[in-house]
Order: sequence, then C-alpha cells, then structure tokens
Amino acid sequence: MSRTVYVNEEYLPEEDAKISIFDRGFLFADGVYEVTSVLDGKLIDFDGHAKRLARSLNELDMQEPCTEEELLEIHRQLIARNDLNEGLIYLQVTRGAADRDFVYPSADTKPTLVLFTQAKQIAISAAADSGIKVISIPDERWGRRDIKTVQLLYPSMGKMMAKAAGADDAWMVEDGFVTEGTSNNAYIVTHDGTIVTRHLSTEILHGITRAAVLNMANEAQMKLEERPFTIKEAQHAAEAFITSASSFVMPIVSIDGAAVGTGAPGPIAKRLREIYLEESRKAAL
Repeated sequence: MSRTVYVNEEYLPEEDAKISIFDRGFLFADGVYEVTSVLDGKLIDFDGHAKRLARSLNELDMQEPCTEEELLEIHRQLIARNDLNEGLIYLQVTRGAADRDFVYPSADTKPTLVLFTQAKQIAISAAADSGIKVISIPDERWGRRDIKTVQLLYPSMGKMMAKAAGADDAWMVEDGFVTEGTSNNAYIVTHDGTIVTRHLSTEILHGITRAAVLNMANEAQMKLEERPFTIKEAQHAAEAFITSASSFVMPIVSIDGAAVGTGAPGPIAKRLREIYLEESRKAAL
C-alpha cells in the first residue's frame, strides 16, 4: 500500500505525485525544508519547526505557502491518512516553477509545497544504546547554514565519507573548530560535567531539538557553555553527542578512531535523551 503524500493542496498516492521540471527546487536547490518527528501519532516540537520554516523563507525572500494553522492541519491529515504512529514528516517549500533563470521569478509565482511521511522506529534505538562513531571532515558548505535549505549535497558526501571510513557520521571542521554534524548539532561534555556546544550564528543550523535539549538541561541544573571546540578537545572529553529531530540525543563513542570517555555512551547523554523523550511526549500536538 502506497503512502498518501501532499503536493500543492492535494493529497495523493505517492505514485501519482508530480512536480514540474521547471521547479526551482530541482533546478537551483532554491528551497527550504523541515523534518518533524512523530511519536504516538503526535507531532514533536511542531511550533519550533514552523517558526524556523518561516524564518528560512523570510531570509530567502520566499513566500509562505500557507498559514501555520493550515500547515499543522496538513501534518495531522498525513498522520491520519497514513496511520503513522512513529516516524517523521518531511516538508519542503520551493520558490515554485518558472522558466530557468538565475533571477528570481515574479512575486506572483506560487511556491511549491510538498510533504510526505516516513514510518520508522525512532524512540527505541540500538544506536543510542551503543553509541555511534564519527569522523572529521572539512566544512565546505556555503556560509548561510542557519537557513535550512535543500542544498544537501555536501552533507550527503560527508555521510558517504563516514560510511567509507567505517563510521556512522561526520563532524565538519572550519578554522580548526567543529561547526556541526552533517545533519545534526554537535556537543561534548567536559570532565567537570559541563555541556559544550557551538554558539548560534550563520555558521550552524539553529536546531529545534538543540534548543529544546539545552532548555531541558538548564531546567535540570546541568552546566552549559556555548562556544567552539576542537576535534582534539572532543576526543579527550568525558562524553560527546549529537541532537536532531530524527535522532533526538545520540551518544558518540569514537571520533576519528579515538574513543571518547569510556568508549560507551555517557550518563549525561543518556539522561538528556530520557528527559527529551519524556518531556516531548508530554508536549506533543
């Protein structure tokens, strides 16, 4: 049985979904996206994702395809129509279809809005129990990483570099410091228990899960510090982990072949994952 997807005001079987060959998302990667987790048939951190979507669209002078209320209803319809209990909803907005030209099309060009579901187990994770391995790679992306665009070729290449090295993911490094993972924010925990992650700027994505986790860590009276860190510092840290909408809080046990801490998931990453899952379920829509 095929999934029901959403394309420009229509709910369709996935095999019937079509986009113009002139869509600027296809021709120029002129689009933005969001991924929202679903647990127990409910949306996790939807408000944060909707607000970041609006910010990304504004930064690119792109029209909003619908209101936040309409967007929420589309998400709920997809959950219901696909009987989705656990997994993800992917959303993409592009500037729309127009004859190929580097100059933006006229303001009355209708944006393209696409959403689809992915059923998968995300709350219970073997990777979270064992931890993952990462390698470091140069950060060769464009400078506006705070905008969640569909320009994901280099992060995809980074995932493949990690796979070729027998690792699970890659941390990107610029000017000697870790920026973030290929699809996640990066953290270390110092030996005095301080959680360290890079400060917000145009150099990293302003993660919705990042914001929630840091807020929960603060409420749990954990020590926090927002600053850059190096791969060497990370290798000698007590713990390391990543956060994202699809992995929540994921421990890292090895960086460039060097074990982090004991070489097993640490207590702070484990506790943050527990807190995040518990609190997010309570607040889910």
